[in-house]
Amino acid sequence: MTESQDLTAALAPVSAGRATVRLEGGRANIVLDVTGLAPETRDALEGEVRAAAAALPGVTEVRVLLTSERRTRRILAVASGKGGVGKSTVAANLAIGLARRGLKVGLVDADIYGPSQPKLLGVEGVKPQARDKVLLPIETAFGLKMLSMGGLVAEGQAIAWRGPMAGGALGQMVDADWGDTELLVLDLPPGTGDVQLTMIQKHKPAGAVIVSTPQDLALIDATRAIDLFNKAGVPIVGLIENMAGYCCPHCGGVSDPFGSGGAEKAAGTLGIPFLGRIPLAMEIRAASDAGTPPAATDTQSTGPFGALADSVYEWLKR
Repeated sequence: MTESQDLTAALAPVSAGRATVRLEGGRANIVLDVTGLAPETRDALEGEVRAAAAALPGVTEVRVLLTSERRTRRILAVASGKGGVGKSTVAANLAIGLARRGLKVGLVDADIYGPSQPKLLGVEGVKPQARDKVLLPIETAFGLKMLSMGGLVAEGQAIAWRGPMAGGALGQMVDADWGDTELLVLDLPPGTGDVQLTMIQKHKPAGAVIVSTPQDLALIDATRAIDLFNKAGVPIVGLIENMAGYCCPHCGGVSDPFGSGGAEKAAGTLGIPFLGRIPLAMEIRAASDAGTPPAATDTQSTGPFGALADSVYEWLKR
């Protein structure tokens, strides 16, 4: 065994086998693989390896080169044909539900028209930092990381950007330093315009979840969104019916202000899976406004989001 191999072996307990050492005179040149490590973990590991190497006999100088393989992670798009159907609420709760099932999840709030994930996830006013011009996602209290268009502009400021500018900003968020994140949930803007098409083509999602309300007008637009993904060759995970039925907290009666069963019928007609219904519930609205999504709790409103996460999780495993 050479002297360099001896040093590599000596550092193995500290570096977890990620370091390779070459000794030149008294200088230890260390190549440290930090693939998939979060920034704080990466910095701590570098410091420990540097200190351990400096303490080895015969080492008078330590140089450390960090290397990282570009890790391929899957993207799951959450989309709708029109605004106002609760797409962002579904995206936030789906991301949390998948994180609670053991996946390392990141959430990209790509809705340039109304970025709402900072409020939904209780991180309003928190601005993302950057390292070497690469964005660092915000850590939330729900086991997932997040970046939002809302974090890139002043609070309350309109994002009046043309397509190329918006596409560039969204690309920066997708290509941020997500560390060991396995799955990015992409909360797309509503509609089927240039920004959506650019994102789909440049960052090919593994699949798409389509959100609609039961009413016919919303389903017409949802069908357009499905057609966009079909033409781009992106598999449709399924269609979810949001705001489906309202249960009166006083009398217990159930009414359907937006209709009933339309999304399930449309899914059958289109030949795609139906992922279930999310009710129009005061509890969901209040929890969302408070920055405590139902999927992160164990309340009655958790159930529909849990079932949705189960279905998508099984699809991802397949």
